[in-house]
Formats: sequence, structure tokens, C-alpha cells
Amino acid sequence: ARVMVAMEAELQQHPAQGVLVVGDVNSTLAAAVSAKKLHLPLIHVEAGLRSGDRNMPEEINRLATDAITDLFFVTEPSGQEALLREGHPASRIHFVGNVMIDNLFHQIGRLRADPAAGGRGAALRAGLGDRPYGVVTLHRPSNVDHPEQLAGLVGTLRTLASDLPLVFPVHPRTRSNLSRFGIDLGPNIHTTTPLSYMEFLCLWKDAEIILTDSGGLQEESSAVGVRCVTLRDSTERPVTITDGTNILAGTNPARILDVARTALAQPASGKRPLLWDGRAAERILDVIVDSPLFQPV
Repeated sequence: ARVMVAMEAELQQHPAQGVLVVGDVNSTLAAAVSAKKLHLPLIHVEAGLRSGDRNMPEEINRLATDAITDLFFVTEPSGQEALLREGHPASRIHFVGNVMIDNLFHQIGRLRADPAAGGRGAALRAGLGDRPYGVVTLHRPSNVDHPEQLAGLVGTLRTLASDLPLVFPVHPRTRSNLSRFGIDLGPNIHTTTPLSYMEFLCLWKDAEIILTDSGGLQEESSAVGVRCVTLRDSTERPVTITDGTNILAGTNPARILDVARTALAQPASGKRPLLWDGRAAERILDVIVDSPLFQPV
């Protein structure tokens, strides 16, 4: 609500021809509603992604934002298909690639030029020596808010970590629940406080495997060919499974362990999804410049 109040005031003070929002967080929806209340054209980047799970707050944000969007930019074919099913005109839907991957490639270039930019991520890697390792992230309420579920997942991670050290930047919500539920991570899971984008990139890009319930990490790992096991029952990014390196394991601890061990036993497979080439922003700009929504009357 505070974002909406501030956004509306900003748009009234500095009139715009339109508003562009990205993704599916609460501020995405707040800015979108503010734009439409002021009768401004709305552009949504990463439009059309659907998990089919309305228990996810992000799914509600995606559906509500797309319901009032005028110009849609999608990252993968499933986004086009979802928007067409929902009745949006094809002329306003554009498959352009993924701006998150644009940024990823740019930041990898920065790390190559200046390894010190990896900060704590580089230090964590150095602490493991030359040993292969995996990376874990867990933050979704469905995984970390229930003691039995969190304990089961940690048991699986402890078993896997006996073969492959795991590095776990622990989300504050997850850390609080681990302490509250009395769950011990064991000696082979190396924890750290949350990392910056660059620190985390330095850590995960050379990992043997990532175990995560994140959305963006499914995409980024597929773009650079790192095995990813997603600890969720659904994904709004199916191209990471059909084309990329992602495997949807669900939330059953025994299945997660089996999927992870099977993935580690063979080379990472998959290819970079179509148009994830670092040029999505250029394509978006070209469409906006030519769009009749923004032409002088």
C-alpha cells in the first residue's frame, strides 16, 4: 500500500508516457495498479509465467498484473501460450528473451575482470579448496514454516552433504525456523548469512549442483549449464526443465535425494533456452519505440 501511495505521487509529480514493471513481487503489482489508476499504458516484463499454484503469493501478483497490462514481454514460449489462453491479443505479446540473463552475463563478465568482486562468495569457495561442492537455498513458507517438512528437507541435505559438501546461505526466515524447531544442519553443510548478488553468483556458478526453491535461480543455472534441483511441486518456468538443466523434484525428501544423486551421476544436460542470449533488453526497447501506445497523437 505504501508503494502505491508513493508511486502515484511520483507519477503525478513527474508525468510519464507509461510504466514498465518487472517480475512478480508485491511492488510489481503495486506499481502496476498505480499506473492504471492514472490511465497510463502498462508494460510487464516477464509476463505470462504461470505455476498453476495460487497458494504462491507470486502467482497472484502475476495474474493480477497481467490482467491490467497493455504490452507483454515474455521470457519463454509458455508465457505466450498462457497469455493467449487468457484472451490477450497476440499483437501485444512479444517473446524477447530474459532480462535476468542479460544481467547475469554482464555480471559474469565483471567477475572475470575483477575476481575480488566475488567477496564472501570467493572466500567460501577458497575455504573448500579444490573440492567440488553444491549450493542450497530455501526460503518458501511451504518448505521452511512447518517443522516436519523442514526437518525432512534438512535430513536429505545432510545425507547428500556426506558425499558432497553443501554451502547454504541461510535466509533470515529459514534461520529463525531452524533455531525455533531445534533442527541441526550437521558438519558438512557450510552456512553463511545472505550474500550479495555478486557474492552468490561467484559461489553458485561453479557448483556441481544447486538445490533451491527459488524461481530466478532455476533460470540462471540453466543459462550457464549448472545442474539445478527445484524443491517445489510446480514451476512457472517450464523451459528450464524442457530445455535447461533444471529438474522439478517436488518436496518429498526421499525423492529429492534420489533426483539429486541421479543428476550428479551424469553430466549436466540441457541447452540454453531460446533468445536467452543477453539481448532481451535491446528487443524490448525496439518494441516500445515502435509501439502505437507511445506514438505522438
